[in-house]
Amino acid sequence: MGKDSATKTGAGEAQVFNPDSTFSQNAWVKNLEEYRETYRRSISDPEEFWAERAEKTLSWTKKWDNVLEYDFVKAEIRWFDGGQINVAQNCLDRHLKERGDKTAIIWEGDNPDETKTFTYKELHAEVSKFANVLKNNGAQKGDVVTIYLGMVPELAIAALACARIGAIHSVVFGGFSADSLRDRILDCSAKIVVTADGAYRGGKVIPLKEAADKAVAGLPFVEQMIVLKRTGTDVEWNNGRNVWWHDEMEKADDLCEPEVMEAEDPLFILYTSGSTGKPKGVLHTTAGYLLYASETFKHIFDYHENDIYWCTADLGWITGHSYIVYGPLANGATTLMFEGIPTYPEPDRFWQVVEKHKVNIFYTAPTAIRALAREGEKWPEKRDISSLRLLGTVGEPINPEAWLWYHKHIGHETCPIVDTWWQTETGGILITPLPGATPTKPGSATLPFFGVEPAIIRQDGSQADVNENGYLVINQPWPGIMRTVFGHHERFRETYFSQYPGKYFTGDGARVD
Repeated sequence: MGKDSATKTGAGEAQVFNPDSTFSQNAWVKNLEEYRETYRRSISDPEEFWAERAEKTLSWTKKWDNVLEYDFVKAEIRWFDGGQINVAQNCLDRHLKERGDKTAIIWEGDNPDETKTFTYKELHAEVSKFANVLKNNGAQKGDVVTIYLGMVPELAIAALACARIGAIHSVVFGGFSADSLRDRILDCSAKIVVTADGAYRGGKVIPLKEAADKAVAGLPFVEQMIVLKRTGTDVEWNNGRNVWWHDEMEKADDLCEPEVMEAEDPLFILYTSGSTGKPKGVLHTTAGYLLYASETFKHIFDYHENDIYWCTADLGWITGHSYIVYGPLANGATTLMFEGIPTYPEPDRFWQVVEKHKVNIFYTAPTAIRALAREGEKWPEKRDISSLRLLGTVGEPINPEAWLWYHKHIGHETCPIVDTWWQTETGGILITPLPGATPTKPGSATLPFFGVEPAIIRQDGSQADVNENGYLVINQPWPGIMRTVFGHHERFRETYFSQYPGKYFTGDGARVD
């Protein structure tokens, strides 16, 4: 967005920033007319629209019999029924021929001197090996594996290895307590727990194994704990139930055929903290989720072949699942994983990483932007961040002041900002600008992504007026929507589909600008 692209929309109103014409020329969606036409098609015939994308975007073992069946009253949703596919094969194997030597993951440690990279070939070998480790330790298709690690490459490797053998992964944020971890392990009856002796965060050691031991105490269904050596901290050891990651990897073969999965087989469970009561195990399935993560990643971040992409989230959250691992790798992208925090060792850590790895696309949370803005402009000014071409925000609404600071001091008034709205339950981004097409306004998430039909309604279900606050609902399913609350389908139906029959209730308030 050139400096001249901000147009005032009237006295006292926020500025509107139009897409930069040079950016738009190379974008996947080049203007608002093109967006509107594609959007119209995606809403009027979602089955044809998503079938076309599924055929083009993913590699299938067997084509589906039926694109979509759903009943929002019973809360039943099925995409690509009868289709067979493997997520790990789509994220790794199919890229080997053309992108085998391309960097898949850049890992940046908490300590700035620690960096590792994995090419697609190397990542494929590591994932295949760990898939065999899981099998050797008793994991089978349909078993749940809980992963409780810091932001190390092994976290992505473990998740992809589960997908490879058809085990269901449940990643628990490494900052959660032993009690929170125990609740989640109990709810899904995990057979295997993958953890580490410890994790680094902001120069401190987090004792993960200690918390994991407390969490599994007295749980007979947890058969094995695989422990990564990360910090070298002394840990309690249970010879019957504990094995070291490195010992197991040495014994494992690096050939593991991907399991053939049905389109609606579970891929992962991710627990939302749940503001009320017990955490909800949000269940995402295989084909629809991967298609949606892949398509949103490509179009919203306008990803092109040699981009270096960095999402600063943790894999313990849905943002890490969809936009560090599955979306980027399905597109054959280079994705950066960061173990640390934005202010360690100095408040310019983000910008130091951008400079070091020549990051082009940067996706972070408004909380981080506000914290860094408080530290002042001098920190980004010390670094060469001119490689950036697109910025994104996620996790909460961004206030206009933070948006404008980000635009000016990080984007140098030339990078489009995609302010994205979505939820753990939605699997991927639902409302967002498309950077080459959508005019943006600080603090507004703008327009729905393809296939997403939102409405803003009053308490009584009638349509809210422009600028009137109401409830955000979605009228029809998109491929990334969660399928159930693990083990509690009635809770799923009650939470999301009972308030406004026939609509998905987001639980969020919104208004039409």
